[in-house]
Amino acid sequence: MEHETTIFGIRAVIEAIKSGENIDKIFLQKGLRGELFTELEQLLHKERLNSSYVPIEKLNRLTQKNHQGVVAQIAPISFYPLEELVTNVLESGKTPLFLLLDQLSDVRNFGAIIRTAECTGVSGIIIQKKGGAPVNGDTIKTSAGAIFKIPICKVDHIKDAVFYMQSSGIRVIAATEKTDQNLYDVDFTEPCAIIMGSEGKGINPSILKIVDDKAKLPILGDIESLNVSVACGAFLYEVVRQRMAIRD
Repeated sequence: MEHETTIFGIRAVIEAIKSGENIDKIFLQKGLRGELFTELEQLLHKERLNSSYVPIEKLNRLTQKNHQGVVAQIAPISFYPLEELVTNVLESGKTPLFLLLDQLSDVRNFGAIIRTAECTGVSGIIIQKKGGAPVNGDTIKTSAGAIFKIPICKVDHIKDAVFYMQSSGIRVIAATEKTDQNLYDVDFTEPCAIIMGSEGKGINPSILKIVDDKAKLPILGDIESLNVSVACGAFLYEVVRQRMAIRD
């Protein structure tokens, strides 16, 4: 990770948060104690920032400087407000296609999905503030720079985005094996948002309860599921296929 994408030290990170620095994720040393560290933890909770407790070896790999048990990653991009993005897309006259990622954790999958999303004309990507893969140098590299060409939003919870999409006239479709409906039987020609789940758990059951539709990819082999970035590509290109078909 490049030096300019990190901030280290408890006081430095506290001041960065207070000054409104665009922090993507904060790594905290397990077992760390102290008055200043407690102040930082309270600030993280108040600002609902993405953080995780890790062994000191992880922090030492992030920086060789005196990190004092705290390293923050600075996002290389600015995140769009959800309401602003949806409004701009609706007013553009283009048929909206949004992608919601429910706590995707692998940066390579994240970067690959961003790259495919840009290639397929996705209007914007929505991620959750906590629990997901960070936007860092690895994400940029895997996305082949596509991360700078597609709007990305952060929300407190994916549910917030689902409800807002639905209230804006955008159908929300979950990519999940927990349905009998095939991907190719779903109409993607109207304004829609597709939700992809995390690598291990898929889409949160509470989110599956509120979506407008569900769809799965047909699996013909013995392996029960695809890599999430591959599955996402299949979904997005089915949207492209259907939308190109109605233009012809």
